[in-house]
Parts: sequence; C-alpha cells; structure tokens
Amino acid sequence: TSLMTQTTSGIEPVFLPVYRRRRKVNPNDASAKVTFVDEVGDSWKEYFVFHHKFEVWLQVNGYNVEEVKKYPLDKIQELVAKSPYYKATSADVDWVNKVRMQGNIQKWVDHSISVTINLPENVNEDLVNELYITGWKSGCKGITVYREGSRSGVLLSAKEKKEKTDEPDPQSFKRPRELEADIIRFNNNNERWIAFIGLKDGRPYEIFTGIEDIEKFPIPPSITHGKIIKVKDETGKSRYDFQYTDKYGYKNTIGGLSHMFNPEFWNYAKLISGVLRHGMPIPDVVNLVASLSLDSDTINTWKNGVERALKRYIPNGTKARKGTRCSECGSEALVYQEGCLICQSCGSSKCG
Repeated sequence: TSLMTQTTSGIEPVFLPVYRRRRKVNPNDASAKVTFVDEVGDSWKEYFVFHHKFEVWLQVNGYNVEEVKKYPLDKIQELVAKSPYYKATSADVDWVNKVRMQGNIQKWVDHSISVTINLPENVNEDLVNELYITGWKSGCKGITVYREGSRSGVLLSAKEKKEKTDEPDPQSFKRPRELEADIIRFNNNNERWIAFIGLKDGRPYEIFTGIEDIEKFPIPPSITHGKIIKVKDETGKSRYDFQYTDKYGYKNTIGGLSHMFNPEFWNYAKLISGVLRHGMPIPDVVNLVASLSLDSDTINTWKNGVERALKRYIPNGTKARKGTRCSECGSEALVYQEGCLICQSCGSSKCG
C-alpha cells in the first residue's frame, strides 16, 4: 500500500521538501559535471530534488514546478515556509519522543520498523547516546541515527554551501594604513598618563600608552580623537604617527608616536595589540593584562595603565570575571559600567 500511496512504510516524516542529492560520475567523461569530490577521491554531481508531494502542493497552488526549480534557493525556501511541510520535517520533530513512539508501536510489530532519525550537524554525542538508550528502553528492535555531514553521503539539506577553513584569512589581520583613534588621559600612581587607542569598526585594535610628556605630546587637552597612521620613512622602516584636527580645522601630525614611549612599554604594547587584533573579547584582554606577572614597579605601573584604558571599552552591564568579589560586601554581583566595576548588591564602585 505504501507504493500505491507514495508514502513511507515506516515511521518517517518528510526528510526535507527540498534537498540536494549527489550522483557519482566519471570525471573522465567529457559530458560529466563534477561539483563535489569526497575524501576518497570519488567525483559527484550535485542537484536539487523536490519531494513529490511538495510538487503536488505547488501544482495545486498554481505554480509551475519546472519554473520553481529554476528559482534561487532563498525564493524556494519562501515557498517551503508557506507549505504544510514547514516545521514538520525530520529535522523539526522531537527526536527522543519519536523514538518513544516507535517503541510503543514496536510491541505490535514482529519485525523491526524502518525509521531513520535525521539529526542536524551541530548535535552533540550526549543526544545521540540518549536516542540509542531510549530506543533500547522502549523496546525498539532497530534504530538508525544519521547526523548530517557525518559522511559524504548522497543526501544533503538545501543550505547555502560555505567553504570551511581552520585557518583565518591573513588579510583580516592586516592593519589598515589609517585607524580612527581615541585619546584617554588618566592618573596612574599620581602620574599623568596618556593612551592612544587605535579603533577598527569601533573596537580597540591597538594601544600605545605611557606617561604624558607635554614636550613629546603637545596635544591640546580638548583633543580626544584623531587618527593613527602607519607610514614608512625613507629607509623603509615603519612608524606610527598621530594626526588630529585642531579647533581651527587644521590637521596636525605628531611623527613617530611609537618611538615616544618607553621601549619596554612599546614591546609589551605590541603583544597586547596583537591579542586585540585577533578579536579576543575586551574583558578577557583586561583579565589577561591583569594576570601578567612582571618584575619591575615601572612596568607594573604601565600594566595598570593599560587596564584602565581598555576597561572603558567594556560594554556596560558586562559581568565581572567569575570569582571576583565586592571589597565592601563580598558579593559576586559585579558588572562593568563606564569602565568601573559596580556592585549590584551594595552599590559600591571601583574604577581603575
């Protein structure tokens, strides 16, 4: 009867109303179109398949099936969302309850029941284990689990294919010639400090900081923003200049920003900037800097300055590192607000 009605003889919801299928081809055949090569070197051709009942639904609703097959994937998915199959496929059902249902039916069936539990690619081992244990406890005589992508099979969901790579794109870490920059001035151990924070997409990307020297940094106190520009001198060596626009609209450039700080500060700053450029969350960068074990009081003072400068970029409401307690009441309910740690229990605050 299942052949006559074109329905499953097991307990199977529709796999997908639209999916990609692979057919093995001979790559030496001049007419063969190879769209995929698996890990063992076999060549395949990929093509889209419509579930026959989805085609019936399309026809009933006035669509030309052959024309629909030429639609881009996003437009096809819009039609799927209007169909009875939306949120009713093998990937949408409750997988554990499906196994329990199979067990309830199994007691009335002599042979094992044809059923495959199709799981998305991102499921964990615990769920797979639970499905098998549930099948055993429910009395199922057979159970099949398939996780998408677990083998180079012939059925694939109709998702946009994305190339995966374990290596980051080197271009994503290449420093632009110019970066917007903030200037932050603050007191550190009774000394006046200045920090230049290079920004990319509004996020800290690099940092220069040290004791503010008016002779080295003749920047008006009203200037809080500018640009850090990477340039090469006549010998080919790189340096970083700072450029700002004064109140009269003139651009002023201070050359050799990178050479105006203590060389030891500069070397550590390069390390911190490297971490920032690779996208580590700002709270984690601050915690990393705080955990550095440095020898001299001078470099520890610099470390505190970096912490203070970067804390200003931690989003308001970010929770403090686990285990951090309020010095007043001992609560761990600490969040960042404008760069300061605020205790939500007693209201005390700690900046710097």
